[in-house]
Amino acid sequence: MMLQRGFWILGLFLGSLTLRPESIIPVAAPDFREVVKQGKDRVFPAVVFIKCLREDLQRGEKRSQEVSGSGVVISADGEILSNWHVVDKATEVRCLLYDGRAFKARVLGADKDTDVALLKLELPENTPPLPHAVLGESESLTEGDFVMAMGAPWGLSRSVSIGIISCTRRYLPGSSEYSIWLQTDAAISPGNSGGPLVNIRGEVIGLNTRGMMSGGGDMGFTVPIEVARSVADLIRRDGRMEWSWTGLQLQPLRDFNRNVYFPYDTGVMIAETDPQSPARRAGIQAGDRLLKVNGTPVLGLTQEDIPAINRLLGFLAKGEPARLELMRRDSPLTLEVSPRAKGRVEGEELDFPRWDFTAKAINQFDNPDLHFHRPEGVFIFGVRFPGNAASAGLTAQDILLKLDGREVRSLEDLRTVHQDALAGIESKHRVLVSLLRNGELRQVVLDFSREHARP
Repeated sequence: MMLQRGFWILGLFLGSLTLRPESIIPVAAPDFREVVKQGKDRVFPAVVFIKCLREDLQRGEKRSQEVSGSGVVISADGEILSNWHVVDKATEVRCLLYDGRAFKARVLGADKDTDVALLKLELPENTPPLPHAVLGESESLTEGDFVMAMGAPWGLSRSVSIGIISCTRRYLPGSSEYSIWLQTDAAISPGNSGGPLVNIRGEVIGLNTRGMMSGGGDMGFTVPIEVARSVADLIRRDGRMEWSWTGLQLQPLRDFNRNVYFPYDTGVMIAETDPQSPARRAGIQAGDRLLKVNGTPVLGLTQEDIPAINRLLGFLAKGEPARLELMRRDSPLTLEVSPRAKGRVEGEELDFPRWDFTAKAINQFDNPDLHFHRPEGVFIFGVRFPGNAASAGLTAQDILLKLDGREVRSLEDLRTVHQDALAGIESKHRVLVSLLRNGELRQVVLDFSREHARP
């Protein structure tokens, strides 16, 4: 009774208190501009302007081309993260630092599949430690988080744009084999490629890679930093980036695009296995459901889940058996698959002067349609105009079978025929070319008697 009365009196006392507006002490909210400035200041000194000199063979002859992009220094001794497409086929790479110093850089390794490259500045001895950015993590990002895109757009000096994360798991068909993308409305313009996407704490959470300006707004796509970090780690360890390949083609359980829905809530479907692949040799069939890889459960409900499973398979040890647990027509099955190195994902290119075309090796990943017709071979990559190849009616994507009766299965075979033809040009300046065009066999005569003037 006394306790209840005590609470009643305390209630009357508290209820009699009146808080006047002037007696309330305001709590200052953080100035958003200051938050952005602090985050920017932590990373901006590590942003690098990259200029590359590369060889371009797409127009039927070897030409030098200057391209530019961005990067971010991630270590005191000058390691730089950037995009594969910024440094692809570069013969020289030069980097401009924040303080105006310029250094050459060498490409330690690059991966076309994830569009990630690791570079190293060629610094003089006793160079003081460079300002470098801190790598954060992107897996905890949510839509609406504020971010900053940094880089050197349009070949200009550094800039920063601000926006939000629009989507944390964006799947881009044809570009998401091993990685989903972060989508942002922060402006990513040409030249921003390879620059960092930064959170307000000043941590790098992605590499800006591609931008689209449509529908009245910006859409930018960024490689998540977890993917870029794992690729960089493998390049440091192995001196290059090379995925393991099983030949598995996966299909989600809820395949909205194909309007196919499987009645399962575990695993991922096997849509197909590539010919001559480790998966097919192991006996895996289309329609099997993959449940575990070396004891690790996998789940592919939607297409956004597939890249992570591909990455798990791509990181398997090459040449060592991996244990795959599957279901086949509701019966459990365990098979062993020994992945092999994926190898080059793009064929080598070569210039053939006087014939006025460039050629490229057929690659099953880069040219699957051509690979179907000829697993090993060479095709015309580019045709110079005006030029002898164009006059003969040769076109890009023609698969070369024979020249002057000599079979061509590699660029080296074609180089030998080319050298012999030019050596005997005084007595003979025509070759009969046998080729495949859209699966049809054709023959044309290539006359290379005329030397077309170079611009």
